[in-house]
Amino acid sequence: MTVSTQGLQIRSGPRFVSEAVELLSSMRFAISLLTVICIASVIGTVVKQHEPFINYVNQFGPFWADVFASAQLFSVYSAWWFLLILAFLVTSTSLCIARNTPKIFADYKAYKENIREQSLKAFPHRAEGALAETPEVAAHRIGQTLLGSGWKVKLQSRPMAGGTGWMVAAKAGTANKIGYLAAHSAIVLVCIGGLLDGDLMVRAQMWFNGKTPFTGGGLIADVPAQHRLASTNPTFRGNLLVTEGTTAGTAILAQPTGVLLQDLPFTVELKKFIVEYYETGMPKLFASEVVIQDNETGEKKEARVEVNHPASHRGINIYQSSFDDGGSRVKLQAVPLNRPTRAFEIEGTIGGSTALSNGADQLTLEYTGLRVINVENFAGSSAGEATDVRKVDLRSSIESRLGSGHKTVTEKTLRNVGPSITYKLRDAAGQAVEYHNYMLPMEIDGSRMYLLGLRETPSEPFRYLRIPVDENDGLDGFVRLRVALDDPQMRAEAVRRYATSAVEDGKPELAEALAASARRAMDLFAGVESVTPNAAQRVDNGSTPKDVRGGLQAVSAFLEANVPADERERASEVLVRILNGTLFELMQLSRERAGLAPLERGEGTQQFMAQSVISLSDTFFYPAPMTFQLKDFTHVQASVFQVARAPGQNIVYLGCLLLILGVFAMLYVRERRLWVWLAPSGEQGAQASMALSLNRKTMEADREFDLLKTQLLKVPT
Repeated sequence: MTVSTQGLQIRSGPRFVSEAVELLSSMRFAISLLTVICIASVIGTVVKQHEPFINYVNQFGPFWADVFASAQLFSVYSAWWFLLILAFLVTSTSLCIARNTPKIFADYKAYKENIREQSLKAFPHRAEGALAETPEVAAHRIGQTLLGSGWKVKLQSRPMAGGTGWMVAAKAGTANKIGYLAAHSAIVLVCIGGLLDGDLMVRAQMWFNGKTPFTGGGLIADVPAQHRLASTNPTFRGNLLVTEGTTAGTAILAQPTGVLLQDLPFTVELKKFIVEYYETGMPKLFASEVVIQDNETGEKKEARVEVNHPASHRGINIYQSSFDDGGSRVKLQAVPLNRPTRAFEIEGTIGGSTALSNGADQLTLEYTGLRVINVENFAGSSAGEATDVRKVDLRSSIESRLGSGHKTVTEKTLRNVGPSITYKLRDAAGQAVEYHNYMLPMEIDGSRMYLLGLRETPSEPFRYLRIPVDENDGLDGFVRLRVALDDPQMRAEAVRRYATSAVEDGKPELAEALAASARRAMDLFAGVESVTPNAAQRVDNGSTPKDVRGGLQAVSAFLEANVPADERERASEVLVRILNGTLFELMQLSRERAGLAPLERGEGTQQFMAQSVISLSDTFFYPAPMTFQLKDFTHVQASVFQVARAPGQNIVYLGCLLLILGVFAMLYVRERRLWVWLAPSGEQGAQASMALSLNRKTMEADREFDLLKTQLLKVPT
């Protein structure tokens, strides 16, 4: 039987109705819908679903983000058009099955024994032979032989001139036709299961029961009933966040314009969260030890939830989805960087915020993240390698992504660099800069340094300011130097000491000239005076660059604006040497004021001062007046569960089983039909004509036909 791609033909009624039914029930329409669903599924796989809209704006830009959002590409599987296509596919495939099932079963039962003798000569596989036995005896012999080989056989006698002829009709592999029904039924079942387990039921309650997404804030208990779904909701899938030592019983269902709250018939208490890591810092196991308490009976039962090992209660599966910070408490130390700021300590909770004020400046400190383990790759960061000192290079790509999930194909030197804190400083206008600071120093290029990261948008990688540690492995030495740089009196004293130590006694004019050069260098470096670039320093669009204030960049701009090009290299070497010497005296003066012994000249001190000069210069680009260093923390973890009531799950499993069986039957089961016509020939003989019909031609079929000729007709191959 050949399956037609045409649909049902309605003989009565309006023409457009019959055409619509024919199209809807046709196989070509079902294949088209399946193609569209496959394309939509690819989009839903490539584009992250149900992310905050701002993430899509950062990724695609405002225009395309709005276009994609209007097409609901950020929530493909719950989009109205996707559900509508699924419904049409179920209807179309069901009509295809209904149209072809009677034909398939009729063909499944039929032996087609009424075929004419002349028709056998049209088959590619045909043979003839003379048998030394009557047609009846030959028919029964052939039938028994075929039965023994697994064929189903039917015999038919036909009166004819000169005696009675016999037709042997046999068939094998008719399960191939059942494969068609099984495969198409599987598509229907999988689609129905997807509709049941999707957002269809939730959407129906929003359409007909007045449920609306919640867009506000506050406590879950205070959310009104129109934003809640009853615990009897037949199908849902949402997230449940439970902090260690707390209990939760309301899941969150993300919607494009907000969230819906799903009340559960039980509560989940997180007793302990367990996480184990690979040497790369990636988690290899995370599990939750929970206590589930039924709301009706009060019954409690303990369970352990792991990835791929869910717990279940009242038909609701509890899956381990991920983990998060559960409100860890942190203590931060404010460290002044680019302007005089009083050092202070502040405490907060991850997810919370603290208001900061310094007169006219109003800032909000938002505690966004705490990581207690950061495993980084230090391969290739030895001191002997040539490294850009302005670039954080834990490896070659650390500037683009500093994360414990970093992967590389080269040799790895993995090391846990300790905890880190992530926070945001938001100004009164609502603009925020995100910061990422490590609690402990790490060794880079042969020096121990603190890394202070920042980025202005989530799409950017963190850029890191590197600050060298003092002899106590802390930031105090650098901070004292930075504060001293902002003090005019200390700068003046450092200039005087440098000029006195660098010039021999009895040369006051030279000492005065050197002091003037040192004073000018220190004022430029400290940002006391700004430098206006000359007319030759133009950017690509022809506009004049802004004035440069502070750091090595100010010294460079001064030299470019005031020193001829042929003398600039020599002048820069002299001026930088003077600057380094004056900053060293400033460092010694800051230690003297702090009651500390002066630094001894040596390689370690020289390395510290060289890095300090670069770090001091880079602080002028740091957007905040201070940085916050993690001093102490109390880690509190939270587990994120996915809770799902999925009545369509078993339907999908059944559909998958039918799909496997159907595809196997259609691909690997060969349908064969065999006819042998036995006509009387003489008194005790018969003339046999045999033909074999196949649904597809294979070499194995040729060998089987040769074997049948030998067994049935006794014709040598």
